[in-house]
Amino acid sequence: MKQQKRRDEENTGKNNGSNSIKMNNNMNMKKKKRLGGGGLSLEAFANAKTKGDFYNPSLIKKQKEFYKNAKHVKKYKKLLKQQSQQHDISTSIRSVEDENETEDGSRMGMNKQNKKNLGIPSLKEMYDKKHEKKEKERIEMQAVLQAKKEEREKAEARRKAAREKMFKKTRAGQPVMKYRIEHLLETIQNSAKN
Repeated sequence: MKQQKRRDEENTGKNNGSNSIKMNNNMNMKKKKRLGGGGLSLEAFANAKTKGDFYNPSLIKKQKEFYKNAKHVKKYKKLLKQQSQQHDISTSIRSVEDENETEDGSRMGMNKQNKKNLGIPSLKEMYDKKHEKKEKERIEMQAVLQAKKEEREKAEARRKAAREKMFKKTRAGQPVMKYRIEHLLETIQNSAKN
């Protein structure tokens, strides 16, 4: 067995001289170091793809929506808390009214109505006020938008008429100078006024 190995080594050395030179060159090439570091290990490469540090618009959108919903829920809970406190105050006022009713039976009806009107405004009144305010703002905004739209349409009609006059041609294909001179005269008069 040992003899076979020796023969094989001798044969590869004698017969394949060019191959052994190529193998030596390949080994030298492998031993050369490259600039720029050793590269990533397999583990580092695998973990690099699993990290979530990259830009993801859908994830950002979901986070924004989550925080927006959380804000609304917090606001809702705060309103519920305020309403429960208002309810507690109104029940304490009613209990005081009930005590006064037993003492003064005749003043009972009038005091109750007055205290309700003087007390905390009801939710419906608050809603109506807000709704009216929003409605007024909407109507004002529509009026402003309508005025802007009409003004824009008038300006566009003026420009269109002026453009048609400026592009008029004679039978020979020359521009009609009458409208161009009128336009120049108007611009000079406007600049003199300003």
